[in-house]
Amino acid sequence: MQTKRASLPRNMIENSMFEEEPDVVDLDKDSTAFPALEPDEVVYEPRSSRLLVRGLGENDLDDEEEDYESSARLLGMSFMNRSSTHNPSSSPYNRQAPPRSCSCSSARMLVVGVFILVLVASMAMALYFLPGCTFTKVGVCANSSTPMEPSYPNSTNGELFPWNELRLPASVRPVNYDLSLTPNLTSMTFTGRTVINMTILHDTKRIVLHSSELNITKATFQVGEDKSVEVKVLEYKPWQQIAVSFPEDLKVGQVCVLTLDYAANLSHTYDGFYNSSYNDKTGAKRVLAATQFEPQAARKAFPCFDEPAFKATFLVRITREPGYITLSNMPQAKTTTLPSGLLEDEFEQTGVNMSTYLVAFIVANFTSITRNVSNTLVSVYSVPEKKEHTHYALDTASTLLHFYNTFFHIDYPLRKLDLVAIPDFLAGAMENWGLITFRETSLLVGNQSSPLDKQLIANVVAHELAHQWFGNLVTMRWWNDLWLNEGFATYWQYTSLMTEFPQLDLDNVFLGVRFKAMAKDCLNSSHPVSVSSQVTTPEQVSEMFDSVTYEKGASLLLMLKTTLPDGQFRKGLIKYLDNYRGSNTVTEDLWNSLTQVGQESVSDMMRTWTLQNGFPLVTVSRMGGHVTLTQEHFLLSADNATHTSNLWHIPVTYVNDSCSSAPSCRQIFTLRNKTATLNVSDSVKWLKFNYMNTGFYIVHYGDEGWATLIDALKTDINTLTPHDRASLIHNIFALSRSVCVFVLWYGTLNDHSSWEMDVYIWGHFGQLMDSQDWGEEESVSRQELRSVLLEMACSLGRQNCTDQATLDIYSIVILWCSVVSSRIPGDLQRVVFSTAAQSDLRWLSLMEAYSSTTYDSEKRKILQALASTQDPQSIGGIIQTQELPLVISTMSDGFAGHLLVWEFVKENWDRIIEKFPVGSYPIQSIIKSTTSQFSTQTHLEEVQRFFSSLKERGSQMRSVQEALETIRLNQLWMDRNLPTLRIWL
Repeated sequence: MQTKRASLPRNMIENSMFEEEPDVVDLDKDSTAFPALEPDEVVYEPRSSRLLVRGLGENDLDDEEEDYESSARLLGMSFMNRSSTHNPSSSPYNRQAPPRSCSCSSARMLVVGVFILVLVASMAMALYFLPGCTFTKVGVCANSSTPMEPSYPNSTNGELFPWNELRLPASVRPVNYDLSLTPNLTSMTFTGRTVINMTILHDTKRIVLHSSELNITKATFQVGEDKSVEVKVLEYKPWQQIAVSFPEDLKVGQVCVLTLDYAANLSHTYDGFYNSSYNDKTGAKRVLAATQFEPQAARKAFPCFDEPAFKATFLVRITREPGYITLSNMPQAKTTTLPSGLLEDEFEQTGVNMSTYLVAFIVANFTSITRNVSNTLVSVYSVPEKKEHTHYALDTASTLLHFYNTFFHIDYPLRKLDLVAIPDFLAGAMENWGLITFRETSLLVGNQSSPLDKQLIANVVAHELAHQWFGNLVTMRWWNDLWLNEGFATYWQYTSLMTEFPQLDLDNVFLGVRFKAMAKDCLNSSHPVSVSSQVTTPEQVSEMFDSVTYEKGASLLLMLKTTLPDGQFRKGLIKYLDNYRGSNTVTEDLWNSLTQVGQESVSDMMRTWTLQNGFPLVTVSRMGGHVTLTQEHFLLSADNATHTSNLWHIPVTYVNDSCSSAPSCRQIFTLRNKTATLNVSDSVKWLKFNYMNTGFYIVHYGDEGWATLIDALKTDINTLTPHDRASLIHNIFALSRSVCVFVLWYGTLNDHSSWEMDVYIWGHFGQLMDSQDWGEEESVSRQELRSVLLEMACSLGRQNCTDQATLDIYSIVILWCSVVSSRIPGDLQRVVFSTAAQSDLRWLSLMEAYSSTTYDSEKRKILQALASTQDPQSIGGIIQTQELPLVISTMSDGFAGHLLVWEFVKENWDRIIEKFPVGSYPIQSIIKSTTSQFSTQTHLEEVQRFFSSLKERGSQMRSVQEALETIRLNQLWMDRNLPTLRIWL
């Protein structure tokens, strides 16, 4: 029989997070999802070589990957925590008043004290280094072969809970779930039964899984053909876990069935199985129930192994009233009328293994349009009165499904694909397999809408469809590698649309996305794309959903694709999907797949980009034909910077004056070291690096290099591609430490010298603003430019802009109807609505329009206009909670609103985090938008003081550190540049 090994003691994160801990078994270092080593139990191994600060159950780091700075910082906090438990006067660090004289007695006592300390320390070290000696829970030195009592938390009933990690043990694997749910949309409650068929991978006396806010009323357990017996379920609420313990080991290979009956309330937030409502065209209130399980909320709807690696198949049954329909991941198999008069819909069992976060079901009164595409029935669902707005989404999804099927050489594996517009939905969309859910504003649009409106819908649909392969078919093993889902989906949304819908000009949008990613990644508070340190707590998991994971992940994939020989990227991805379909992966699996179809190792280069945060600055100096390239970590501020000796393997691309615009002109040089020399012909006049800005780095050319490029562009603006010209401008702003974009520091000037800046802007761009017309415009890029220019002109009070906007708003708001409103191009509607909102009378008319219109794109623009008013207090309870982050962001952009919104967030923080989980993207957005305009020491201290006071309610969020860093940068920029700027203006 295997020797019993005791689990690492855990005493609750708030009590012992910073205690020294021994080495532990890393469950995720094996290439398989469930390693052969018994995962339930680990051994105490005192170590003297280094201290390891370990998160609750997360993977330990390889030696070369450990974040030593984080370890040191946490260790320092552990000393602070420990010393704080003693009387302050007894601290050896307290300064004491010097004695008036030195006595022999005190000297002798000092000598004796030192002797005793040395003796005690020597004995402790001798005991510590005794061969095979391990310290037990009670501090006794015992032989390492002696079983030790693990430290477990208490369950809700007072008994010890048999597990002490946030991550689940890997001794049990679910194979199939049989789910039966009965929601009551009158009482807003539901009951359920979950039958989990599982296999035992390692001998164990416990089964631990997730459950949150579920009242389990009965539990039975069956092993093989034995009779089912009732069992006791223990619950540990802080970690949302339940467990069943057994007197004897469950043996490897046994097949078991756990059946759990439970009841719960439908969630009043936007995750789990939640209730929602809307008003139909008659004004009557309609209710529905929908799900949102990513990242960790399936456990709120049914007991489950709620981690991505625990894939299984699912059979779902939902009971409903006759007036509703139900939807789930799979097609409906049959409907049964129950004695109660209710109907039970049973869905086919999933033909693929799925992670729990991808399970979905809906009970609602929806209608749909459908189309058959490559043997898949594609449907778009909406509330009945918005059915006419579903056609563009169906066309787009049909085209993209065919594109992905063809490109990946793996057909979408399910027989149906539903896209559902939910009236009250927090995320933009969610990629549930076979049942993708959307906000109405992310899916519904009229066929006659502007290309900009259609661009948004196409982007979201393309992203979610890409997930059906990257994320659903192949899933990251744990949330620290979320970029394998989101980075790929972001990359493919732009790549697919540039191929299938070139008229939407997505190549320009993708360029902007790369700039956005750099704006976050040039901060000290950024994080690696693939996080090797702890991502364990719900807050840490939620914070992985950010622009680094999405946009930087996509940017790195673009850089890799343009670096590899033609065809290798696609072949490698096809191999990756084929090798790991139905299973889970880590980042190294991707690099291995790409390497297998090529000549060189991809891993060596890409590890330098995914395992460290930030990006490099490449500085160029030239002496004749010798061009010296030097790389360093680019940061906006050196304060609290993480200084490392790590270097990037940079695929430096470049063009020169002899050939500069065509893709064939591009040359490549790999910069692996701190400095390297590139040789060019003496006749080359200038060099432009990072061709088309496909690389994730910025370039500084030095005075001479910048001068030659400027002269070339003065001679012929088309010497460089538009992307290369934009790249140069972006590099200049980044190098000037202007927080990467003009808009951010223009906002901070509102407090100081806005009128001078307005005059300057008008002097340089007034003629361009005046030249804009108000008619139809086909080009998406020109629409975007016109919209920005006219919004600025109207915000500055330019009469020709405000007069035209007022004329249009009179015909729209005073005589409101969709026929009239269609006269204004979609890209100009926000300009017109925002101008109208500055008038009290028209603001009220806009409010009426917002309440009456059912056109989602228009409704959102009206809401933004209402939030842009100079009297921000006038916006009240007219909005859905899901729109709160948008309203806060819009109000924060204005001088009149940002202080008011900051006060609102402080006063209502607890209510806000009831609706939006701590660390979630809406919370990140709220923190960023309400603090990004602050630029004074007073505001810095106020923000720091507020978030520090939150404790577990948000004080440790990475977004808070980002906010503080941004304020410091704003403050630094203002201190350095405002006096000069005033003189210059």
